[in-house]
Amino acid sequence: CNLASINLLPYRRADGSFDVEAYIHTCRLWTVVLEVSVLMAQFPSRAIAELSYKFRTLGLGYANIGGLLMSSGIAYDSPEGRAICGALSAVMTGTAYATSAEMAKELGPFPGHAENADPMLRVMRNHARAARGEHDGYEKLNTSPVPLDHGACPDKALLAAAVKAWDDALALGTKFGYRNAQVTVIAPTGTIGLVMDCDTTGIEPDFALVKFKKLAGGGYFKI
Repeated sequence: CNLASINLLPYRRADGSFDVEAYIHTCRLWTVVLEVSVLMAQFPSRAIAELSYKFRTLGLGYANIGGLLMSSGIAYDSPEGRAICGALSAVMTGTAYATSAEMAKELGPFPGHAENADPMLRVMRNHARAARGEHDGYEKLNTSPVPLDHGACPDKALLAAAVKAWDDALALGTKFGYRNAQVTVIAPTGTIGLVMDCDTTGIEPDFALVKFKKLAGGGYFKI
């Protein structure tokens, strides 16, 4: 898939709150950008190119969750930290699939959609249940997912946005299908994380407050 990652820390306001609306806008915008990039990308093999056109897989993700939690005074390995991470993931993915469905309305769904429509909607219904924090009712799963912990998340606006994003993704996808079979993935974001001035990479915590980065061309630099 074609990758892009959002640096989460700039969405933290001076008062410590998270700018949910700006985050949603960014997720929508970059879903469109990545959809366009499918037509512009060069692929390492014919098979990968054919699959990319058939399923139009995107890789929107985020970076710096560790930096966001640290700056908010929330432990990475805590119920609050996991709930915020889950809510951010739900908002991003639900928003991206809703945007994908809107594009499908105008451009048609991905070529492989018809044969996968029913199983894909089942997956979407399961995601929507998880976003609502439900513990049962999941369809055709051997292992139930860990639902979003509404009780542990301190940001109620973020929780509401997560539920709405998945309700929209399911409703629009049921009506129009989806332009993309996959829309999100959490990439390691090693190099681009440095370019974006992230304190931490994709979903990892900060492994040290002072780090030395070995450079491909030789030498090190201190972070």
